[in-house]
Amino acid sequence: MIVRPLQPAEAFYRFNTPRWSYRPTSGAGAAKVGGRFNRPGIEALYLSRSVETASAEYQQDEPLMPPGTLVTYRIALSRIVDFQKGYVRGEWDELWSDWHCEWRKLALYEEIEPPSWLLGDIAIERGSKGILFPSTRHVGGSNVVVFTQQLDERDELSTYDPHGDLPRNQDSWRPQTEPEK
Repeated sequence: MIVRPLQPAEAFYRFNTPRWSYRPTSGAGAAKVGGRFNRPGIEALYLSRSVETASAEYQQDEPLMPPGTLVTYRIALSRIVDFQKGYVRGEWDELWSDWHCEWRKLALYEEIEPPSWLLGDIAIERGSKGILFPSTRHVGGSNVVVFTQQLDERDELSTYDPHGDLPRNQDSWRPQTEPEK
């Protein structure tokens, strides 16, 4: 495994579901059903290195882009697995060759543990705060998964919101009553 710091801080991007954009640094959503590199119960935040990659990741297989709130993040991590070039035989353990498995199909429909979850477990056990990896949705793009519960004072994870435009709670999404006519 290639393990290194992700420093100095870099900008990464994510389209957040508007309803949950008041918690942009939470990994709780991915903890519900899991993600590519995190099993259920492990909080993880998936970010992209470019807006184009973030857009492709958010859209997934939808024919049209669903509503989303684009958020810019600044991250610096003391220790990451640098897998952004992908699997190369001889450079990575054979286990990493299945990183791009169809984890949703395996976990949710076939009820089989995806091999990529084991990779996330290994990264966490070895003290990594995240994994840099290639995008499966945008050719040439790269992503990072941040294991938010692993962060400490050496790490940075923040949103760029200079004007305080992100909502502070879910009250923004409560239906407004129509004024009487």
